[in-house]
Amino acid sequence: MALTDKEVQHIAKLARIRLDGAELSHYAKEINGLLKWIDQLGQVDTTGIAPLSSVSDQLLPWRADVVNDGNQQEAVLKNAPVQNYGCFAVPKVLE
Repeated sequence: MALTDKEVQHIAKLARIRLDGAELSHYAKEINGLLKWIDQLGQVDTTGIAPLSSVSDQLLPWRADVVNDGNQQEAVLKNAPVQNYGCFAVPKVLE
C-alpha cells in the first residue's frame, strides 16, 4: 500500500496542516516508508508466540485494592482554621 501525494494532501487538510510541494513529497515518502515497514511486520510468522505485555520478566508490585482514608487526616487538618470531630468546620451558608 502506498499513498499518493494527493492522498497525503487530503490527510494534511483533515489534520489542518498546510504543506507546500516539497513538504508534501517529503511526508509522502516518509509515510510510504512506514507503511512498507508495517507490511513487512505483518508478514512475520507469529504463530505459537504468546503476546507480550512487557519485554522484561519483572512483575510490577501490586497493592491491595482497599478503600481507606489514606491515614492523612491529621496532615490534612493541620492548617484548618476550625475543625470539629476530625472534619473541616465551615460557617453555615444557607438558612
